[in-house]
Amino acid sequence: MFYHDKKLMFDVKVDGADAQFAQMLLEQFGGATGELSAALTYWTQSFHVENKAIRDMLHDIAIEEFSHLEMVGRMIEQHTEKATGAAKDAAYKSTLFAVRGVGPHLVDSQGQAWTSAYVNEGGNVVRDLRADIAAEAGARQTYEALIKLSPDAGSKKALTFLLTREISHTQMFMKALESLGKLTDPMFGNVKPDETVDLYFNLSKDGPLDARGPWNSEPAFRYVEKPEPQGGLPMEVHNPDDERRGPARGVSHAERPAAK
Repeated sequence: MFYHDKKLMFDVKVDGADAQFAQMLLEQFGGATGELSAALTYWTQSFHVENKAIRDMLHDIAIEEFSHLEMVGRMIEQHTEKATGAAKDAAYKSTLFAVRGVGPHLVDSQGQAWTSAYVNEGGNVVRDLRADIAAEAGARQTYEALIKLSPDAGSKKALTFLLTREISHTQMFMKALESLGKLTDPMFGNVKPDETVDLYFNLSKDGPLDARGPWNSEPAFRYVEKPEPQGGLPMEVHNPDDERRGPARGVSHAERPAAK
């Protein structure tokens, strides 16, 4: 059961409308890194989680993301509805707003429709939490770009709040992984990896430019300076439809009756 409080989570007060900036804001309404994508991702993930505490966290964050979606929508609304003069003309001359009307729509800044492919869930809590950290990083990066492009102080203030909450959510997901003992342990699931798990293959070779670091050094990794193939040639596959095998079986050209 859901309830909606008509008050916004954080004030959205646009100082000067800008329809072109409103189009950029659509990235966080109907885009891959947008708030709808995040809300539905975390909500769907929650159904796969047996840990009640982590499930509750995912519920709370998902609903907060819906609140963020509302904020972004109101910001787009103000940047189009309040436009006057040249700014209003720009809104209607814009392909997106000219065709769809003012206010938010489920498309990104380029007019690409939102798709459920943006919902990232895989049925394993460790896998999902790691994906969530990456998702929050993508959203934070987008908000930083929008803040730099923002034409007014009111939009910048609201966007800074949204960027800050992405960082907060990242910390929450990291703490959840830590509680499972999986923050720094890359392994999860039920299949034990084979003996190559700690090998680092030097496959981009350039002599002195072959950098070394903790990602390819002892004790975590064994460095393979000159990797050699461990398998043989691939099995040959016979394709009966391959044109190089000659004419297809059936009636030959010579046997076909001449056209009348």
